[in-house]
Parts: sequence; structure tokens; C-alpha cells
Amino acid sequence: MSRKVITLCYRKIIDATNTSTWDKFVHEDSFAEFKMQAQYYNQEQQYTTFAEMALNVPEAEKLHFLVSAAITGYLRQLNGIIPDVLDNLGRRFLTFENFKFELINSDINSLEKHKVAINFFSKPLVWHDTIGNLLLVSQFKESNEDEVFTNLFQIQPFVSIHAIKNID
Repeated sequence: MSRKVITLCYRKIIDATNTSTWDKFVHEDSFAEFKMQAQYYNQEQQYTTFAEMALNVPEAEKLHFLVSAAITGYLRQLNGIIPDVLDNLGRRFLTFENFKFELINSDINSLEKHKVAINFFSKPLVWHDTIGNLLLVSQFKESNEDEVFTNLFQIQPFVSIHAIKNID
């Protein structure tokens, strides 16, 4: 019997409106790193926003990667668990190994205009069934065991199926 193995992506957007302590630290530290790294791509101080730098200095696209260094310690604090996504029992259950940091917008003169996204990519999951508006999934394992522990959850905003593969 064929199984569907999926990878989910959760896009966590962080800006000045976020209220959790973790989000605030990520916001503030990524802003400080952006200001520092942006100096290299804006040596004549012509631009104040990331959008202006990206438009006028092609190498400024490297800022996504360079600024991500400021948040890797915070990602380690998550212990491989994707934040904010809960199963129907209210538990965080999605694990991740990979992420992609993205500057959405920023202005070197304003912390309030700084906005970033962290795209978390789940470890592979077996998609067993869809029950109403809920997905029944389990952690993917190479072996076919008789009993599999599952999670039932509703796909929420900013969560999508990133990849799908049929396994025989």
C-alpha cells in the first residue's frame, strides 16, 4: 500500500507587534545584526531600507543569510520543535531540522519597521488521512510497524504542505 510522506512549512512572521519574549529577542537581535551588516552594502549611506538596498545593490540579498546568524541561538532553544503549531490536544508536535530566515523589510532607522520571517521545514511525516478539516499524521519511519503514534491537527494560517512523496 502506498503512503504519502509530506514535509510541512510553517512561516513565522516576527515584527514589532509580537508579544512573546522569544519573538521580541529575535526581533531586536536580528534588527541589530541587520544594522551592522547593512553598513557593508550601504557604505555611502544612500539607503535606509532593506528594499532599497536589495533593489540597488544586488549583493545585498546576502543579508538574509548574514542576519540569520543573530538568531541561531534562539532556534537552538526550541530544541527542534516548531513553535506555535499545535495538535488538537494543544501540544507542539512538529519537529524541524531546517529553516530559512528571511528579511521581509527593515529600515536602519526604525526598529518598528523591522519585519522578518522564519520558515521552519518539518521532518518528514506520513499523511494517514484527512478527517474533516484535520490531518492525521505520524513521524515518518523507514520500518512498517503495526502500531504508529499519530497527531491530529488543523492546518492553520502560515502552515502549508511544502513537499509530498509517495512511498511504496
